[in-house]
Amino acid sequence: MDCPVCRAAQPEPFLQVNSHDYWRCPRCAARFLDPRQHPSPDVELSEYRKHHNNPADVGYQRFLSRLAEPLLERLAPASQGLDYGCGPGPALAEMLREKGHRVALYDPFFQPNPAPLLARYDFITCTETAEHFHHPAEEFDRLGALLRPGGWLALMTCFQTDDSRFAHWHYRRDPTHVVFYREETLRYLAAERGFSCLIPTKDVALLLRPG
Repeated sequence: MDCPVCRAAQPEPFLQVNSHDYWRCPRCAARFLDPRQHPSPDVELSEYRKHHNNPADVGYQRFLSRLAEPLLERLAPASQGLDYGCGPGPALAEMLREKGHRVALYDPFFQPNPAPLLARYDFITCTETAEHFHHPAEEFDRLGALLRPGGWLALMTCFQTDDSRFAHWHYRRDPTHVVFYREETLRYLAAERGFSCLIPTKDVALLLRPG
């Protein structure tokens, strides 16, 4: 088994929690669930339907602003973007549209039309999504290919920092979360693709494709 995040050979056994086997990669520092134990699409969809992310919820907007504000500071007027993994309530897309940007939507469960994946974008947002990727290396390749030169890939995911707390970590307990990134993981993935990586605030990474 190779690391699903960076494709390095021979990841190391990390931890077993309630019959779930987790691995860690010595090259990119990701932790991930054994791919043979990934949830089925039916289980994923059932869990996603429990989430109630109302685009009109001020608290939810404030949460998303941690990514939106540093991204907006770096976008040219009327940029074209993609909200990848937007979920059933694409609040972030609405926030960015209110600032004059055009935002397409894609989500494999809630916006499965593949047409937006045929275009190229000035920016792509991926909020609370990357931890669900069953094939993260392929997903990051796809996202990089969808960006125009000089484009931004804006990620939000809860960074994994403390191995001693992993077993009881709330983020791990979500059955649809199968891969966990450290700040150094995202810096590695950026460097591997020739991108630069900024960490403007906790749990947010902005990856810039060279222009």
